[in-house]
Amino acid sequence: MEQQPQIHRFTWQGIEIEAIYCPRQFGGVIAHLEITSIQPPRAPLPITETGYRSHFHPCGTVEANGGDVVAQVIAWLDEEAARPDWRRYVENSRQGVLF
Repeated sequence: MEQQPQIHRFTWQGIEIEAIYCPRQFGGVIAHLEITSIQPPRAPLPITETGYRSHFHPCGTVEANGGDVVAQVIAWLDEEAARPDWRRYVENSRQGVLF
């Protein structure tokens, strides 16, 4: 059984993000989460260089972790933002790397 998508908008580190969560898709066999950076449009995120991420996962995963889609996406972004390559990207974006 498919459910209506949940649409969430929030801001993470100055980037407006939209997360669309479908708890059950394709006859209820899988859940789907779409994450898109809205403003600035298609701004890179630590989980996607293109500003868009489609993520399939087992039904009930979000709900088993408290059910708060926004909190879980922010935790995912924060975790990935701690990686050296993302920190390097942020630093280079501030300075305007010439080489």
